[in-house]
Amino acid sequence: MGSNPLNLAFRFFLELAGLVAMGYWGWMTGEGWARWIFMLGAPLIGAVFWGVFRVDGDPGRAPVRVPGILRLALELAYFAFAVWALSDAGAATASWILGISVVVHYAISYDRILWLVRQ
Repeated sequence: MGSNPLNLAFRFFLELAGLVAMGYWGWMTGEGWARWIFMLGAPLIGAVFWGVFRVDGDPGRAPVRVPGILRLALELAYFAFAVWALSDAGAATASWILGISVVVHYAISYDRILWLVRQ
């Protein structure tokens, strides 16, 4: 089920929502010129970690190959930070929605999780 087109679209939406959450957190956390640095820097760092560390066999090129369990840990850290960022920025409802959506996605993608753990 992890490679179902609808689930992949859902995953892409969650990835984008994570970036938006990080940017929102940066905007709400910073003040003055630091606001702009946090708003742009947090999602940029998140996108770099998401795109650079890959497992062989995952779609896309793997600039830095990592074991599947490490990739899974990085994904969970990415989403955990996004959920925390929304909560910290005062968007508790959005935080809950994103958190529950991530849990649903990973429950649906159980086959991908098993694949990552076996890598």
